[in-house]
Parts: sequence; structure tokens; C-alpha cells
Amino acid sequence: MKSWITSLSDRLTDRRALRRWSRVARDANAIDRLTLRTMRVRARELRQQLDQVLFTADSRLALPLLGSNTLQKPLHADWAYRPRAWRGSAAPSGMAGVRNGSSFGDEVKLFHDCPLSEITMRQVRNTREADLAPFGVALEVYGFQGSFLSMVVDMPPEAAVDLSRNHIVRVAVTSEVERPIDAFARLNIQYGPNNDQLNQHQMLENGETKFEFDLAYSNMNEKRVQKMWVDLVFSNPEMNRVTLRDLTLCRYPRAEI
Repeated sequence: MKSWITSLSDRLTDRRALRRWSRVARDANAIDRLTLRTMRVRARELRQQLDQVLFTADSRLALPLLGSNTLQKPLHADWAYRPRAWRGSAAPSGMAGVRNGSSFGDEVKLFHDCPLSEITMRQVRNTREADLAPFGVALEVYGFQGSFLSMVVDMPPEAAVDLSRNHIVRVAVTSEVERPIDAFARLNIQYGPNNDQLNQHQMLENGETKFEFDLAYSNMNEKRVQKMWVDLVFSNPEMNRVTLRDLTLCRYPRAEI
């Protein structure tokens, strides 16, 4: 009974808050600037908490489970990760006329030099039985007059902890494409003022593609590694739809000979 009363009380409080913010939204054009500035601060604080509640609720209620980091990884992998854009709902969930340098969530950015920006990018819900990731990221490109289209995925700081030249870093992509497309994956390693790059080329088709980077071929200073990120560069992307149903990152030690 007590929990029911608490729940009813919460619902009444929520309704009053909703009515109050509905009035603020309706009257925003007439509110004086000083009050409006204060309300903006409060609205941003509230939105931050609401976004977190929605992300957590989606993570627990949807199937495949949102927030899931269940992934296939090599034997002896000491770090594995699925970026948030493939784990939880993004805000906004889609963009049209994507501009150079546009962010898609906290870890993904899209870069290009196409003057017309006939590019859309949106998050799609995965529902196939084989899907491990709750979401996919779809790119649709129409006319394209630029020289490059690149998706940059930042790795979290944990990826660089105890990183050594004995490691292999793997980027695994599960894709659906309207037609096969050339993709170049570039692993970037920042150490001190320097930046080292390793490149791999694969053809993206329907299914899983793995890019593997052997750090033995890098020049990185193991004691100064600060961050890592991956560029996925798509060649001749015009009039194509590329859906990355999953993207995972992992590292594992090279087998000793």
C-alpha cells in the first residue's frame, strides 16, 4: 500500500511539473529575457537528468538489450568495447544534410568535403535474430562531389591503458549495403605530440568485416600513449546506403612464436 501511495504521489508531482513546463514552453516568446535565461538553465539541467533516465530505461527494456556490450572477441582479449551509438539511443537519432564535422552522440563524428552535403545519418533499431548490438548506424549518400567521407569513432581512455606494441587492435564491422563499397580503416594513436597511423583496406559487403592492426608495425612510445581513435573512410559513396549494424573494438596480445 505504501509503495502505491508513493507511486501515486510521484505521478501527481510529475503531472504538476509537466503542466508547469508546458506553460513555460507556451509562453516562452513573452517571457522577459532575464527570466528566460534562468528557465533555460533549469531546462538544461532537467533535460540532462531526463536523458539519463531515458537511456537507462531503454537499456533495460528493449531487445536486444540496449546498453548491451555482449560481443564476440578473440581469445585472451584484454579489452573490448561497443561504442554508445550502437548500444543506446542517440539524441538526435538522425540528421539530414550532414555537415562536415557533425557529431553523432559522444563518440562518433562524420567528416567530408562534399559541398552539397547530400548525406543523411541516422540510428536504426536492430531486430534481426543474429544481431548482438541494439542499434545500427545508417549512412545514405545521394549525389557526392567530395573527395572523402569519413566516420571517426573515438575510443575510451581505457583502450590506451597498458597498451603495448605486442597488442593487435581489431575493429569488427557488421554491415548491410546496397552495393559493395571500398572502406579504409585507419587506427590513430596519439602519444605525446606525435600521432601514428596504421591502415587497412577491406570491401564492405553484407556481413562482418574485420580490420586488424598489429602495433608491432607502429612507432608509438608505449609510455606516452594518450588516446586512440578509428577513421572509417568510404570510397565512392554516392547513391549508396551503408548500414553498420554493429561496430566493436577490442585488443589482444599477439601470439608468441
